[in-house]
Amino acid sequence: MDSRRICVVIEDDNDIRDLIDLILSAEGFEVHSFETATEGLMAAERLNPALITLDVGLPDMDGREAAGLIAAVCPAPILMITAFAEHDDELHGIASGASAYLTKPFRPRELREAALALAPRELLAAPRS
Repeated sequence: MDSRRICVVIEDDNDIRDLIDLILSAEGFEVHSFETATEGLMAAERLNPALITLDVGLPDMDGREAAGLIAAVCPAPILMITAFAEHDDELHGIASGASAYLTKPFRPRELREAALALAPRELLAAPRS
């Protein structure tokens, strides 16, 4: 069995996507990055990830809509990462299927802590169904 945790990153900004990839790779995740919700949804269904990070402002679909679609096909926790920082934005994100909410700009430590809380290293050896 592969001992790496898979993370699907859905983010259309190249710099932010690269930063998320760098941080999560350093924490032992095998990161698969996508620019659109449609690509990320298909990957989430196919890869059975341990974690999904999801932007709200995507070119093909609102991330809140995408969260609901992803949650219907994949049990992985969704970490919504977005510039929408109002309290109501967070409530709508969680209501749409996100497990946690992180606002941009974020500190690398915040992303690390959120990712490890949602997909702890102990899950590495646990079989996924």
